[in-house]
Amino acid sequence: MKKQTQQPRIGLLGAGPWARMTQAPALAGHPDVLFSGVWGRRPEAAAELADAHGTSAFTGDEGVDALFAVSDAVAFSVPPDVQAPLAARAAAAGCHLLLDKPVATNVAAARAAARAAEEARVASVVFCTLRFTAETESWVAEQAAADGWFTAHAQWLGSLYSDDSDSPFAASPWRREKGGLWDVGPHALSALIPVLGDVTTVSAGRGPADTVHLVLRHTSGASSTVTLGLSAPGKAAGTSLVLLGERGRAELPEGWGDPVTSFRTAVDALLDAVRTGQPPACDIHFGVRLTEILAEAEELLVQAAP
Repeated sequence: MKKQTQQPRIGLLGAGPWARMTQAPALAGHPDVLFSGVWGRRPEAAAELADAHGTSAFTGDEGVDALFAVSDAVAFSVPPDVQAPLAARAAAAGCHLLLDKPVATNVAAARAAARAAEEARVASVVFCTLRFTAETESWVAEQAAADGWFTAHAQWLGSLYSDDSDSPFAASPWRREKGGLWDVGPHALSALIPVLGDVTTVSAGRGPADTVHLVLRHTSGASSTVTLGLSAPGKAAGTSLVLLGERGRAELPEGWGDPVTSFRTAVDALLDAVRTGQPPACDIHFGVRLTEILAEAEELLVQAAP
């Protein structure tokens, strides 16, 4: 772990749409950190994003190590199975980790990254968006403090691949390969697990296109059903989470606010973890657990395929 500088320096790995829309403006506008640079696989993309925010561009394999050398922490906006080995490498270089979800789609890779963070004694945060949005996080905390939940129903349906979609994420190769299970599944689990407890059993079935349906049991004894997908028609897309129990019905607030503001909150959580030594709720170990659950569901879907 590096000796902390007076103002923490945070670099960014990735120069794609999510980095341009969220991480880069959040880091550049955060009053308590220095945006130490952008690494990108494509030199022109890294240079464009770095120039837009008054920082330095890095590229190539040597550029990864150069960014680590001028950073106290690194944020990630790269595909999950690129992220995990880079996270382990960053931890070994003494950099704290601000990861995107999922940490990886491979359990062994996710666990290796977590071991590297432990061995290097670096702090970590996984950016599960709604857990860093004030309204939704306060809702999760309120429901987690209540007893008597019986069941929950969650639906995360995107329309990335509908004919009228103009989403910049539709061209993402890893999303096309892994589907909604891995892209939006972490969001659903990040809200369900704090309220109902860890997942003890998983059942999974396929729906149309990339849609999957999960049935989960939790340590509290409650059950939940989760529908996930990225291929819904535009008018069918949307997010909902409803809890049912002794208190009646509780529904996740609509809208997740501004992702740039939420990412700055995640930065604050990382800085707090560095300062106090106390891991946040959404640390790399929580991210590993999400990967384990989703990998189990994926294996069940493979086994059930005709």
